[in-house]
Amino acid sequence: MFKKSDYYILSAAIISLILSIALWFTGNKDTGLFVGLWVPSIIGLGIYLKVISGGNNHG
Repeated sequence: MFKKSDYYILSAAIISLILSIALWFTGNKDTGLFVGLWVPSIIGLGIYLKVISGGNNHG
């Protein structure tokens, strides 16, 4: 189902989201928005890597 690399990508996106929320609520709104933009980029990178590697090879 999921490979180890899929969990790394998902973890990076979740960490980015949490960091963005923390920055936003500590008063660094611009930095929080910038870090929040990383989330779809990280997920997009994960999708791209999955596509070029052939996706799931379950036959």
